[in-house]
Amino acid sequence: MVVHRDAALLARAAAARLVTAIVDAQAAHGSASIVLTGGGIGISSLRELAAAPARDAIDWDVLDVWWGDERFLPTGHPERNETQAREALLDSVGVDPSRVHPMASSDGPAGDDLDAAAESYAAGLAAAARPEDHGPVPTFDVLLLGVGPDGHVASLFPGSPALYDERVVVPVRGAPKPPPTRLSLSLAAINAAREVWLITAGEEKAAAVRMAVSGAGATQVPAAGARGRSRTLWLLDHAAASRLPASMSRIASP
Repeated sequence: MVVHRDAALLARAAAARLVTAIVDAQAAHGSASIVLTGGGIGISSLRELAAAPARDAIDWDVLDVWWGDERFLPTGHPERNETQAREALLDSVGVDPSRVHPMASSDGPAGDDLDAAAESYAAGLAAAARPEDHGPVPTFDVLLLGVGPDGHVASLFPGSPALYDERVVVPVRGAPKPPPTRLSLSLAAINAAREVWLITAGEEKAAAVRMAVSGAGATQVPAAGARGRSRTLWLLDHAAASRLPASMSRIASP
């Protein structure tokens, strides 16, 4: 658990940490894979990465980019996580287009068939998985998540039927925040990552953060169920960390 002074510093620190993680993974394996998140702090972190000189240390040709969830809207819609990520980072770096894997849009090949769209993304994940991954999902090097005030991650909301769905990619209908129709990785797919980073800013998230790290169940607080195989990292600003127990171990950053 790492706590930064404010959201701006948190975004810069997350970007710097992501550069290091990607470079290390590429050095170890020849390539790297990350899963992006949307939301204010997630997109701010991508903007900071785009602006950082250290971004040139990344070999963008051997980086696979996936998404943890997506709003089921037309291609290019400003509320799509893909659109925001492209504007914030991907359009300004030399990423190989064939290694960018957006979730389906509502005007894509599957049309408005949400289940078919989920199946298509799951098939893409399965095709990218290697024998050593031991499952239908690649072992992502870093998977980024935001956390909502209600404790949701990706598009997995408290009490949602999607939390009980055993598929790798789940269709989400009736989401409590607009748009109601979405696609999301399941918790099982999220937990296939080597590292899961929950990047969270704002006092309105403080109660959810406290519950997630204090033993709440994933049905009540989905963030509590997100766990990396090797490491689970909470990256917080002071406001988001303001309700954590004083006894809880953390790294204080200026």
